[in-house]
Amino acid sequence: MSTTRTSRRQPACDDEMEDSMNEKQGPLAGVRVADFGHVLAGPYSTMLLAELGAEVIKIESGSKIDEQRVLHGAGASKDPEASSNFFEINLNKRSVTLNLKQERGVELAERIVAKCDVVMENMRPGVMDRLGLGYETLRAVKPDIIMLSLSGFGATGPFRSYTAYAPCFTCFSGQANLTGYADGTPNQLTSSGDSRAGTTGAFAILAALLIRQRTGAGQYIDLSSSEALNQLIGDQMMDWTMNRRSPSRTGNHDAQMAPHNVYRTAGDDEWVSIAVQDDDHWAAFVGILGSPSWATDPDLATSAGRLAREEELDERIAAWTRTRRASDLTEKLQAAGIAAMPSFTAEQVFNDPQLLHRGAITEVDHVRLGRRRTIAPPWLFSRTPARITRPAPQLGEDNDEILGGLLGIQPDELEDHIAVGAVR
Repeated sequence: MSTTRTSRRQPACDDEMEDSMNEKQGPLAGVRVADFGHVLAGPYSTMLLAELGAEVIKIESGSKIDEQRVLHGAGASKDPEASSNFFEINLNKRSVTLNLKQERGVELAERIVAKCDVVMENMRPGVMDRLGLGYETLRAVKPDIIMLSLSGFGATGPFRSYTAYAPCFTCFSGQANLTGYADGTPNQLTSSGDSRAGTTGAFAILAALLIRQRTGAGQYIDLSSSEALNQLIGDQMMDWTMNRRSPSRTGNHDAQMAPHNVYRTAGDDEWVSIAVQDDDHWAAFVGILGSPSWATDPDLATSAGRLAREEELDERIAAWTRTRRASDLTEKLQAAGIAAMPSFTAEQVFNDPQLLHRGAITEVDHVRLGRRRTIAPPWLFSRTPARITRPAPQLGEDNDEILGGLLGIQPDELEDHIAVGAVR
């Protein structure tokens, strides 16, 4: 494991006399989280907390490994310690391996929870209760505990026991039906639904921590991933409520702006996004086009006129962008105040000067994967920086530190737990 500490460039602090030790700590320093998460939504939620300085203890099992330990972009991995997927959503965490099917394993989990402020789990509703780790049980162990249960459809209702991955969230929420081209199929948005649900979970935990700070009381949070995504399309839902219209897919088009699309440019699979906000920006855009006769047509001087001929506009603009580089187009259009940006590949993201300048790309050393570039925390705090302090943990990497150090279990007792299979 690397001890390298990587953080983003921070804005200057007004008070130069601020205690340097406090400035090195993240906003959630002192908060401890028991993470029973697996796959993506739950682990992503707790990774956000870890990047903000919380101590996150991932409670997992060597007999039923988190599937992200054996999956990555190229398929399945034979080495559970070398998955890029797991690496990217479990940064800054510690790992302890417990057998939750054994009473002694459950008792050890309870002892960890007793030392924590937050519990997060994203198992199917009812599983934690059957394991003996439901909210009422854990509240008896730690009365002010905050517990987030993040599931596909929530802990109640007729769908509560349904199996759910991200495509289920996006379809049930209505997002998939809104995403894609008018003549195409709904777009499931892959794993982005998981990360959005996880972000909502982290937000809920922060709110509960604030309430506990004010009142001293913990609480239980029942979060449906589908509902978390549904509340992101409120304007579309309002259209149905007010007008009985059920919006559908419109590709890259916008209801008010035209042109508003992504256009192919010169180069291998290079594209540029262009969005012309209003009539004044259209006039500027026409000048950059070189004021061809088709663009100076008075009918195109208004948004309504451009929207009425949007297909024609897209064809003409696509012919113009096809012979130009996306970066050159972006520079010229942005200079005129027109929203434009290339469609970045992963390679371009990791080498972009804007992101590098802001410290948004960082490097982390991993014992099996080596030095890896990754995305840094997005927040720039002036006093309490979010940072990546350690790579994703190896399976059970912190058993001795957590069980021996945090819980005070003596070596001979720990060996006994291992011998009977409670720790593995």
